[in-house]
Amino acid sequence: MKKTILLCGSLLCMYGSLFAQKAQWQQLFNGKDLKGWKQLGGEAKYNVQNGEIVGTTVLNTPNSFLATDKEYGDFILELEFKLGKEFNSGIQFRSQSRADYQNGRVFGYQMEIDPSDRKWSGGIYEEGRRGWQYPMELNPAGQNAFKKDGWNKYRIECRGNEMRTWVNGVPTAHLVDTALPKGFIALQVHGIGKNAADDNKNIYWKNVRIIENPAASQYSAYDNIYVVNNVDNTISGQEKKNGFTLLWDGKTSKGWRGVYKKTFPTTGWTMKDGLLTIGHSNGDEEGSGGDIVTEKQYSAFELEFTFKLTPGANSGVKYFVSETYETGGKSAIGLEYQVLDDEKHPDAKLGRDGNRTLASLYDLMTRKQEKRAINPIGEWNKGRIIVYPNNHVEHWLNGFKVLEYERGSQAFKDLVAISKYKDWKNFGLWPEGHILLQDHGNEVSFKSIRIKTLK
Repeated sequence: MKKTILLCGSLLCMYGSLFAQKAQWQQLFNGKDLKGWKQLGGEAKYNVQNGEIVGTTVLNTPNSFLATDKEYGDFILELEFKLGKEFNSGIQFRSQSRADYQNGRVFGYQMEIDPSDRKWSGGIYEEGRRGWQYPMELNPAGQNAFKKDGWNKYRIECRGNEMRTWVNGVPTAHLVDTALPKGFIALQVHGIGKNAADDNKNIYWKNVRIIENPAASQYSAYDNIYVVNNVDNTISGQEKKNGFTLLWDGKTSKGWRGVYKKTFPTTGWTMKDGLLTIGHSNGDEEGSGGDIVTEKQYSAFELEFTFKLTPGANSGVKYFVSETYETGGKSAIGLEYQVLDDEKHPDAKLGRDGNRTLASLYDLMTRKQEKRAINPIGEWNKGRIIVYPNNHVEHWLNGFKVLEYERGSQAFKDLVAISKYKDWKNFGLWPEGHILLQDHGNEVSFKSIRIKTLK
């Protein structure tokens, strides 16, 4: 009997411990007043009506935020909202307001509320600093989850470096980032400037609740949406599930070699502090170290790479590179995602209609003029190339699709026929090829090179 009692007592303790580990929902809004909240930024109006927080736009005032007094790091947040009339808004999380940053300007992650036709609700924007981190163009399947009329339910999960969002139960964004590990939560009323048509518009929030430091079992299982990973040279759990691997390990030359060579160059290229850098030399093709290529060849794939140009620099990321043809000391032949300082390098003015500018399909097709997609020279930019099994190809820059074409189409062949590649038989049509990083005699750095093969 004594052993039975001890056993039952042990089981009760164990189950009690398990239940204690599962954090419970807490209400952030009591339904009566704004206790636990404070206003930051502009002078939009916030009040409580019928158990709801009501935000109202005001002319000539900047973005306004109703922020929690408390800061949160790891959490699950849920809330519901509806727009009285259409206007932009958002939910801040892991956000800050400090006297030493632009006189207290609010900055931090924001889950976007966007009723416009671009349909970016659920994306992640960094207010007050870096701008768009997860534009919803990256997840077309999530763009239709938002409802312009009636109530919407938002969910945000933050666990360590991972931040994930849902709109009405549909996964919309997944960001891996280390910039802000904790901060307040805030309800935004976007500034409207002098636009009288947007004055006195309302947004309503209710059922604002949070779980602090949730148990692992309380987080949602991984799905298959695209992940933006800002942590250098890593593969996150969902990226691994989605099929991504590192194409460069961040440390060694494993998997790479010099073009037309069996080994990696002994000069020109350096690997230090997680950066793969080609040093400055003479500004010519095959400068000091020469191009490097992957040992493997690829046909259909999704390639990500982060790059930083020095002023006036020129480089490129080539794909479907063939070593069948010698080029007489010039860069190996292949389709090229142009990597270039458009303002200072003369190559940007050559070619046709800007088809040698950053992120263009070099000498063939010009990228869209999407200015917000380009970070300044000296800062990091993110490139992305997708080659689908059906030969549809896309170029992306910092989360924006800037170019697409059909490899092998008549339109593609017509472009080749009027390009510098016109004399290369079957240019760009090889069934597979190497991926190449170009040495054009200028200093350029790369990191976070990831790839996923497509079937």
